Amino acid sequence: MLLIDRPIFHRDGRRFAHLISDLSLDELHDGARRLGLDRSFHRDHYDIPEEYVGEVLAAGVHQVDPREIVHALRRAGLRASRLQR
Repeated sequence: MLLIDRPIFHRDGRRFAHLISDLSLDELHDGARRLGLDRSFHRDHYDIPEEYVGEVLAAGVHQVDPREIVHALRRAGLRASRLQR
């Protein structure tokens, strides 16, 4: 299942949410392609600008608390360390 948190992470004067899969990177990349995402992948998630979160939710992605993002990645064995690129 694809999950997204609230857009609370700041970068370059904008707020972003994180899009993940709780199953596999293949599911994540397939979902990102369906959503029209391309260059925003970072080790284990896609960064979603705040202005696109509504569109992602309308496409059926489930919104969760930001803490749940890390827990879901760990449960799925997908949490990438900061050393991985």
